[in-house]
Amino acid sequence: MRWLRFGPAKRQVQQDPVRQRELLREVRQNFGAHVQTPFADQAEAVARLIAGDDGLAVAVTVLREFADSAYAQMYAQAANLRLAIDRTNYRPLWQTAGTHLQWPLFALPCGLHPYIQVTAAVEGLGSRAREAVRITDPEPLLDQVFEILDLTIDGWEFGRVRVDIDAATLATRLIVTARELRAAMGNPPPLPVPVRELMRRNNTVTVLDAAGTRAAGTLNPGKEMRENLLA
Repeated sequence: MRWLRFGPAKRQVQQDPVRQRELLREVRQNFGAHVQTPFADQAEAVARLIAGDDGLAVAVTVLREFADSAYAQMYAQAANLRLAIDRTNYRPLWQTAGTHLQWPLFALPCGLHPYIQVTAAVEGLGSRAREAVRITDPEPLLDQVFEILDLTIDGWEFGRVRVDIDAATLATRLIVTARELRAAMGNPPPLPVPVRELMRRNNTVTVLDAAGTRAAGTLNPGKEMRENLLA
């Protein structure tokens, strides 16, 4: 994966709200688990669709809707179990509730898939981070990147979610995009608790191929975070 870097020159990002709504409709309806195309191929197609200025705004919306929808699902589960929930750190909830929780990211009401629309949106935001922080409030956007990363890795550890190439790609892109957004912000907020916790670990997970039948490689999330977020 190549991450584009932009020079110091600023360019005005042009926005067309009507076009953005149409792009978001296409992104939501024309891609997903119901489409008989590999997730990675769909993510590439979405990335091409949202490559322009209006697409950048759509990428911001995709992350916001996905994170908000995930939180709503997690909040409902926590409430049913009468447990506290912290949107900035889901790990204590998972550690307490364990198998009583269901990992919700594959079937959120917002109609967005983590390995398709979210992966594409994260890639677009990472490659155009300097423009992204000018069209939206960067701190909530960065919070959403870290929130989705937290839930993704919690799913691996506690939710019995298979770590395949699509999952590893999403996690890696989230980490790199967090790095790019923090750099574009200039004075970013402190790293969230779950990131700092994972950075202190050195656990390596096996990444399976798309069929889930053999190992395709390994991923060390803590190491990736240290190398990208402490530089």
